[in-house]
Amino acid sequence: MNRHRPITSALLLLAVLLGGCGNGGPSPVPVRITSGDAAVEVSADRSTLTLLRKEIVLLTFPADAFQLGTVPALDDSASYDPYWLEPEAPIPVQPPEGLEWRQVTSAELAPQAADRLELTLKLDGGLEARLTVTAGTPGRFAMLLRPDRVPDGMAVAFVRLRPRAGAAEGFYGLGDAADDVNQRGKLRPMQMEFDANLESSDNEAHVPIPLLIGTTGWGLFVESRRVGLFDVARGGADLVQITYGTAEQSGDGLAFHLFAADHPLDVTKHYYDVTGYPNVPAPWALGPWFWRDETTGQAQVEEDIATLRSLDLATSAIWIDRPYASAVNTFDFQPDNFPDPSGMIQRIHDQGFRLALWHSPYVEDAAEPYRSEAVASGYFPPQVGILLNKWSKPLDLTNPAAFSWWQGLIHQYTDMGIEGFKLDYAEDVVPGIGGARSSWKVADGSDDRTAHYDYQLLYHRVYAETLPATGGFLLCRTGRWGDQKNVSVIWPGDMDATFTRQGETFLNRDGDEVVGVGGLPATMIVGLNLGPSGFPFYGADTGGYRHSPPPKEVYVRWFQQTALSSVMQIGDSSSEPVWEFTAENGRDQETVDLYRTYVRLHLRLFPYEWTYAQRISQTGRPIQRPFGLQYPELGVHPWDQYMFGDDLLVAPVLTEGATSRTMVLPPGDWIDWWDGTRYAGGAGGGSVEVPAPLDKLPLFLRAGASVPMLRPTIDTAAPATVAGIESYANDPGRLYVRVFPGPPSVFALYDSTVISQNVTSFSVAPGRTFTLGTMLEIVGTSQPGGVDLGGTALTQAATPADLDAAPSGWAFEAATGGTVWVKLPAAGGTVSLK
Repeated sequence: MNRHRPITSALLLLAVLLGGCGNGGPSPVPVRITSGDAAVEVSADRSTLTLLRKEIVLLTFPADAFQLGTVPALDDSASYDPYWLEPEAPIPVQPPEGLEWRQVTSAELAPQAADRLELTLKLDGGLEARLTVTAGTPGRFAMLLRPDRVPDGMAVAFVRLRPRAGAAEGFYGLGDAADDVNQRGKLRPMQMEFDANLESSDNEAHVPIPLLIGTTGWGLFVESRRVGLFDVARGGADLVQITYGTAEQSGDGLAFHLFAADHPLDVTKHYYDVTGYPNVPAPWALGPWFWRDETTGQAQVEEDIATLRSLDLATSAIWIDRPYASAVNTFDFQPDNFPDPSGMIQRIHDQGFRLALWHSPYVEDAAEPYRSEAVASGYFPPQVGILLNKWSKPLDLTNPAAFSWWQGLIHQYTDMGIEGFKLDYAEDVVPGIGGARSSWKVADGSDDRTAHYDYQLLYHRVYAETLPATGGFLLCRTGRWGDQKNVSVIWPGDMDATFTRQGETFLNRDGDEVVGVGGLPATMIVGLNLGPSGFPFYGADTGGYRHSPPPKEVYVRWFQQTALSSVMQIGDSSSEPVWEFTAENGRDQETVDLYRTYVRLHLRLFPYEWTYAQRISQTGRPIQRPFGLQYPELGVHPWDQYMFGDDLLVAPVLTEGATSRTMVLPPGDWIDWWDGTRYAGGAGGGSVEVPAPLDKLPLFLRAGASVPMLRPTIDTAAPATVAGIESYANDPGRLYVRVFPGPPSVFALYDSTVISQNVTSFSVAPGRTFTLGTMLEIVGTSQPGGVDLGGTALTQAATPADLDAAPSGWAFEAATGGTVWVKLPAAGGTVSLK
């Protein structure tokens, strides 16, 4: 609920002049600083700090919102990971001896600058802390809570924030959680933790991001490399509790940021302004991708690319997973299995594919001469904890010499024509378990207390810097805040080849009970959580990984969903592509035909998606969007449907045997992408049951929307030299635009093409890329009496096929609720239906 806080300009002026009056002065008044239409205000009694936007209260920090956790003395062997203070932790752990939570008893406001507030907080036990608030660009405030005076015999181990939000609002962000899109009621560690309940034995927090977004339009980002924990509305409907184990670095304080925006989708742009904008992958890297978990060698790779083309399965890139090198990592191709790698790479490129390789930051014993060189040069960490891989210690990338050496080796692949990497593992440096440290030390003098964060950024950066300036492909299993500058795509790791949700029990192929990490529903949720958290490009293993191969139904529903994902990549641990039929995977010709439909749909949607990808630097909005974040006014937060851009509503089937499903409709009218059935969401949205036979992904287009697409015969987004392969990079071709007439709208493409519509009038102003004309596909409409282009009547063709062969004109067919096809010349123009 919106909470209004009026303040007069006279009172504001008085507050600025009097700010922190001492004894004998006028009575204290509220004091605020502003940033655009947002403000941070300190109450007259100095007990409450409030974030407002347009006089609407977004967040409040009452007297108990700033706390310090103290102990008699710090224990260097303790991690001070706040997760292990919680009763939900998988191992019972006693809190640090003598832990006390110190509360604020009073606050004093220092004399005020125009863009800065400074409060001295007095806490029980004789502590003092300083809270500073600095206004940044519109809608942003930087804050620092720092212990200022700590009595002898006492040490600060934890810093805690306890803001209050709306009791009914939704909460989004916090990284790659796989159980729900709404974080309300969740406990989210900001690091990987042991979890004996899941089959993986960890909490699957591979990309924990300390950015929480409220649906009233606020964000809170904690800028810390330490261990942390977000407790979201578990202790009260309005209470968010954020705890960080700052320990020996407590004197530096805890830095955090408050963001305010008109719409919650716009909060992430503030986060990017602070931490950096995402690394946008190359156009071809959006996929579709093909891969096998294990490849027998060059002959199989070349057979696969030939099969993809002969079966007409649109694909832009492949990667070769391990094993392909002589050892991990020898930076070569095993010569017996790959006798001519340069020729293979050239043939891959000729067929219209780009190529990436699996990689990791290890050098196993057999990887000579590099193993001996790394040992002799001191390229491994001086002290390691428990290793979570089977090859070696991770390379110490905090050592500049090791970083440079490794990057030089990577160039041995990129110089051959490799344009991307799938970066696996590298999660050895963990903060610890059960409250005890894991005791790593690395070359720059840091240890596990911050290296668990730093290592991921270094690992990804050492590869990112080798990729082409025009964009490459860096598919990463992990990420941290700020890492979006290096990572181009996240994949969620090894998920179950099932319909199960995270934590759900199922029987594996041996009949044993497994508490799973989650299947298709979980991977979809991860992608929806990552977008607002700062990683807008995401691609799950289509079909899952653990317990592969997936049954036919799971596989089909999965590639339907990933067709409407920012990145589509297809492969699982069975190494069985779609054309390999076995009794276990249940695939058949129908599977191949459906696969063909959905991989081509993904590729055809490239102009629509690439436009949103380019807009990220202006808006910060993700491509895949949680429904409740796109439509916060509806107050509902379904995890099983989402928006793909502004205009496509996606409602995948996630239940075994289902041939229909119930979904929430947004306001306005929507049309079924496939058959043209209309659904009315009205002014306030609604709920509807829609048919969903196995061949159909429930997909809906908004009234008033224009969706630009590539031609129906497109094969790849990558360059190709083999005749007959239709390549976007070689020839973008004619632009196709599907339009559902409705309220006036304008869609501006990445190439400056502008498409506008207003029920019966449709206009195209061509841009730089699509110079061969436009085919309008106006759906959900009745047959017109005629079609004019710029006032001149166009010739009607008998069928869309006849129209395709003509230089211009129009045709009508009953499909998709009635479709008017209009072919425009290269100059574009304005079309009117009569």
